[in-house]
Amino acid sequence: MKNILLICLFALSLNGISQNKKANLETITLGGGCYWCVEAVYENLDGVKSVVSGFSGGKTVNPTYEEVCTGETGHAEVVQITYDKNITDINEIFKVFFTVHDPTTLNRQGADVGTQYRSVIFYKNDEQKKAAQSIIAELNKAKVYNNPIVTKLEPFKVFYKAEDYHQNYYANNKNQPYCKMVIQPKLEKFEKVFKDKLKKKQ
Repeated sequence: MKNILLICLFALSLNGISQNKKANLETITLGGGCYWCVEAVYENLDGVKSVVSGFSGGKTVNPTYEEVCTGETGHAEVVQITYDKNITDINEIFKVFFTVHDPTTLNRQGADVGTQYRSVIFYKNDEQKKAAQSIIAELNKAKVYNNPIVTKLEPFKVFYKAEDYHQNYYANNKNQPYCKMVIQPKLEKFEKVFKDKLKKKQ
């Protein structure tokens, strides 16, 4: 009996390893205003494995949040998203992106103003670049927004993770005024539009 249990446990272990190997993971780095907002949304999208807040697109090495806030480092606040292509895809990632932020305002999202809040996609391969170009062209052609999209497309170079207190910010600070007034409405909009794409609650 003991041997049978050991064999079963070993089989389950191998099955878990096999399932992990089947995961088809890819990353994309997006800037759509304050990274607290973007992070909160993608953490709830089915297929997304991790969302890390940080900085990309500037000249300063290992910038701090305070340095980026000056607007002098050239960095944008971004999130680096790792997703399983077996569950979601880059087109869905971009649909969410263009739904939860305003891609027509240059260097600002609402009251957050500065180049660090610019709308930007740092693509890592031709598939991501072409998908971004395609959805931008479609949205502009359909005149979904009153003004043209100003989202920049740039090849990915380097990502710097933000300080620990910026990670999972909304989840850890839901009663903070900014979270209630700015992040929560974005999250509610996302949950309404993409209700069939939400992660199942544990």
